[in-house]
Amino acid sequence: MSRPGRDDSPDRLYTLTGGRSRSGSDSPFDLVTLVVAECDPVPGMQSEHAAILRLAERPTAVVEIAAELRLPVGITKILLADLLAAGRISARHPRQAAVPDPDILEQVLVGLRNL
Repeated sequence: MSRPGRDDSPDRLYTLTGGRSRSGSDSPFDLVTLVVAECDPVPGMQSEHAAILRLAERPTAVVEIAAELRLPVGITKILLADLLAAGRISARHPRQAAVPDPDILEQVLVGLRNL
């Protein structure tokens, strides 16, 4: 069953990735990895690579790029790995929220109770 507006036939996906089905075991990409373009698209570049560079002018999550390109996340990760290897993008994980010290939380709770 095909979905309207999507062209994700196996043949097309195979062509996009050069036959690869995984981006590699050391891939730094997960759904929330932020991708930033390090250069502009150049003539002759694969259209999906150029689209990624345009989308990633500002930090953009992998899942957002996949949604905009209308490609499966796995295929998007392979394309991103190609761009990362070529030095055309950088990738970083968003900062994790710092977990407050339990002792400080307890002191705050005691202070609130004393009010």
